[in-house]
Amino acid sequence: MGFDLVIRGATVVTPGHREAADIGIAGGRIAQFGGTMTGAQELAAGGLLAVPGGVDAHTHLVHQGLGDRLGFPIWVDDFWSGSRAAIAGGITTIGNMTYPVPDEDGTDETPGAAITREMAGAAPEAAVDWFLHPVLLHPATLPEGEVAALAGGGHASIKMFLADLDLAADEPALLATVSAAKAVGLVTLLHCEDGAMLRQAGEKLIAEGRGAVANFPEARPVAAEVAAVDQAIGIARCTGARVYIVHLSSAAALDRCRRARAAGLPVYVETRPLYLHLTRERFAEPDAGKYAGAPPLREQSDREALWAGLAAGDVDTLCSDHAPWTLDAKLDPALNAVTARQGVADLETLIPMLYSEGVAAGRISLDQFVALTSANAARIFGLYPRKGAIAAGSDADIALWDPGHRRTIDGACMQSLSGYSVYDGWQVQGWPRFVVRRGRSCSLTARSRAVPVTANGSGVTQRPEYDPGVEP
Repeated sequence: MGFDLVIRGATVVTPGHREAADIGIAGGRIAQFGGTMTGAQELAAGGLLAVPGGVDAHTHLVHQGLGDRLGFPIWVDDFWSGSRAAIAGGITTIGNMTYPVPDEDGTDETPGAAITREMAGAAPEAAVDWFLHPVLLHPATLPEGEVAALAGGGHASIKMFLADLDLAADEPALLATVSAAKAVGLVTLLHCEDGAMLRQAGEKLIAEGRGAVANFPEARPVAAEVAAVDQAIGIARCTGARVYIVHLSSAAALDRCRRARAAGLPVYVETRPLYLHLTRERFAEPDAGKYAGAPPLREQSDREALWAGLAAGDVDTLCSDHAPWTLDAKLDPALNAVTARQGVADLETLIPMLYSEGVAAGRISLDQFVALTSANAARIFGLYPRKGAIAAGSDADIALWDPGHRRTIDGACMQSLSGYSVYDGWQVQGWPRFVVRRGRSCSLTARSRAVPVTANGSGVTQRPEYDPGVEP
């Protein structure tokens, strides 16, 4: 049988099983494993691991021109540069946070309008597949039926910030919105830091003359995260809704989630690379501002607890929370412990560093690596098995991993427009040699128009005019 592409000789990684087999791809999907096959194109992959393309469910990309419209500094990667970073790191699908943009009189877009705008902006730029998380800043003002309309459009989630004092204080609106999400099958993403505690901690630092960015961790204490996680668990208990805690950072917060899950509550846990690879000692460095992210870097004991949580299955996903700034923007001397610009570039380094520090170092298994970077996110957001699996009928999104390849991280040579990495100088073992998206071997030198992917019960919907990608 003839195929569009045949991948020859890779070791295919499926749950609990490894097998050297050829992979036949037709029409952008995996069609056959093993047996006799010929391809219009062939890719020699002997000695490489074939794993599902990464599904990074937490990114912050902005389409071109949005920063000018907002009138203030914003993250530097659009869907094109972000796609390049994703592909270079083995990621073929991203979940992007979609914020409402205020109009001239200061009124925010509705979530539906924000989604429509972002889809139109991302479509000509994205080179990986993508889905969107609408951010609800003022749920009490949502038009009736808005949450149900999001589900009707195939979207799988909403996001809210418990760090927002107004939102956290308006508990009736918060519970009503989460209940509405539950009723139509949406997952509720929650940023878990207690807003009142953050405000008090920040004001105290400023009043005591300790407002330097080096004190950023003190401005966002573990207690604030734990209090908000407790609130999130309470929301899950009260409503029965599925709650997804983004970028969990501390041992204490993880313990709360572990106990909630043991009690049968539908609580998902995401963490991000910052907390696995760095600790708060970095804030003693002269360029401390470049490490700012919310929640902040924690102690070595928290780092160890999160690694243990990955191995034990207490953490569901590892996502980048890619929110890139230039180094000059991060180190702006006008910033302080309260106003420090949060976020780092991590799309390209997310999966290689997990392989290096996790699989190669013996902390997690290869099956856990696949679950954390692809399969679990695909399941949670309704994309599995079209995404997150190497199986007949799945989208042909495959990272061909060279487990012995060693590379020194140099953010100046990477794809993000941030121009640096918080891991500059790290030695990493394991990197994708080839990345296949929708059956085409990706190139970083040409554009490939991707499509939005949306949860639709059992699968994914896509635009009919889909262009499968870039020629190898």
